[in-house]
Amino acid sequence: MKYCKKCVQPDTRPGIYFNEDRICGACLYEEEKKNIDWSSREKELREIVTWAKQKAEENKSNYECVIGVSGGKDSTFQALYARDRLGLRVLLVSGEPDGITEFGKKNIENLKQLGFDCITLRPNPKIIKKLIRKDFFEFVNPVKVTEFSLWASAYIIADKFNIPLVIQGENDALTLGVKKTALKDNDDALDINKSDTLASGWSRYLGNEVTEKDLFMFKYDEESIRRKQIRAIWLQYYAKEWSQPHNGEFAIKHGLTTRPKDTDPAEIGTYGLYYSLDSDLTPVNQLLKHIKFGFGLCTDHACYDVREGKITREEAIELVKKYDGKCSYKLIKNFCDYIGITVDEFWKTAESVRGDMWENKNGNWSLKDPIWEK
Repeated sequence: MKYCKKCVQPDTRPGIYFNEDRICGACLYEEEKKNIDWSSREKELREIVTWAKQKAEENKSNYECVIGVSGGKDSTFQALYARDRLGLRVLLVSGEPDGITEFGKKNIENLKQLGFDCITLRPNPKIIKKLIRKDFFEFVNPVKVTEFSLWASAYIIADKFNIPLVIQGENDALTLGVKKTALKDNDDALDINKSDTLASGWSRYLGNEVTEKDLFMFKYDEESIRRKQIRAIWLQYYAKEWSQPHNGEFAIKHGLTTRPKDTDPAEIGTYGLYYSLDSDLTPVNQLLKHIKFGFGLCTDHACYDVREGKITREEAIELVKKYDGKCSYKLIKNFCDYIGITVDEFWKTAESVRGDMWENKNGNWSLKDPIWEK
């Protein structure tokens, strides 16, 4: 494995871009941000807002924009930015995960109490469980199908309510530096279905007693969206202050409930306490990501904090060494019970996709070329 010289991003992330100086795409974007004419982008965004207001009036829509939310840090920032700074009439759409955590319940309620109309979409629990199980065995990625319903929710509601504007959060092509994917590195969020996770398409879930009607909440009518001239933008492209740490601090000031300070990072695979609060499936999936690609959730969070100057690269390396890929037995067992498998089956499946960056020494797996030995 090779690592970015500025942060701790590895070259095993799917779609990642490194330049000739071994700087990752995400760090390159941080440098690009310094030269962006943010006042010009603010003007462009204001023009979009004016268009959305006019279009909503033409459509006789009660809302000018729709935002998909979980109640977490990013969606809290998006919702308040759209309403309070841009002056838009906002409809929130909550794509509720199966088995939502108490943190998730509190945070979505907190966001509603900040003064928003909100629609909750929740796919049939029996269908989602079946599809999560399918993705675990086929891709060893149990959150894959949940991304379909999560992303589709805002577009479904925009289409059904004739709301002209969808405001999404951040574009992975910029934030993660995955410029080798089909996502454009601009403000256009209409092509989200070309992202690495969604590109396989919803139709692959058909069969095994799952019909297209069962998948209504997992897809949106792209032709109808474009015919109605509905726009979708990444707020990150326009908001200079956008970053993971900024959004976390902002949301906490506006009532976000985080994990307790005494949380053991080894239980969830990261020291970041305001990330991925609404589902306990995330730490399990990040453990699997660590097995497949040699990095997990702690790497992601450490990269964000290095780029923001909150920690040094050396501190980030120590955090990654301690916590990356960790996940409590309780969370693993809960997942196994959820999809009806044994813990032994879980590990057998996980080991079937272990990447070649690992080596087995005396029965223990370790990275061949870890960043802390560079």
